[in-house]
Amino acid sequence: MLTVHGLTKAFGSRTLFDGLSFEVPAGTMLALTGPSGAGKSTLLNCLGLLERPTGGTVTVDGSPITGLSPRRARRFRRDVLGYLFQNYALIEAASVETNLAVATQGRRDPARFADALARVGLAGRGAEPVHRLSGGEQQRVALARLIVKRPRLILADEPTGALDAGNAATVADALRQFAAEGCAVVIATHTREMVDLCHDQVHLAASEARA
Repeated sequence: MLTVHGLTKAFGSRTLFDGLSFEVPAGTMLALTGPSGAGKSTLLNCLGLLERPTGGTVTVDGSPITGLSPRRARRFRRDVLGYLFQNYALIEAASVETNLAVATQGRRDPARFADALARVGLAGRGAEPVHRLSGGEQQRVALARLIVKRPRLILADEPTGALDAGNAATVADALRQFAAEGCAVVIATHTREMVDLCHDQVHLAASEARA
């Protein structure tokens, strides 16, 4: 589903990764590991077309995406991609249901939203404002948003890094379910538990300054 070939990202004399190649078939999970500053988040941003790589290609479903125009890149992020961030990336002043509607371009689907919230243990809480929820509950709203969106590729950046053990397990189980349903899932993580859930691993070494 996702193929990365010869991917390079440099900032001036600093090279985060060079000639990186790997594949993530549909229905599998890949762990990105490495020390802080090694480029895990930057790599996710390149895969999600939020940053341009210095070299190499990213292919999704057989089509290269690294050279997409801004309009087509937005369409790719809208129709194919799902993000799960450590900081949840929710609209805190809005309700849970309004945050779910972001995944459907503002269209309300009460039955679909209710099912997604039930799957993450937040049944009946669609009207609550996000800012009243705990961190773990907010991450579960972010998971429900992915369930509503039904992406084919999920990029998760340290999704359990700020959570307690119970909520971390909920997130891990949900990501495993996404893969079981056919998603390709890429997870930047420091936790051994998350790595052990994945089918494969790519380790990024510390970056170097190069002349």
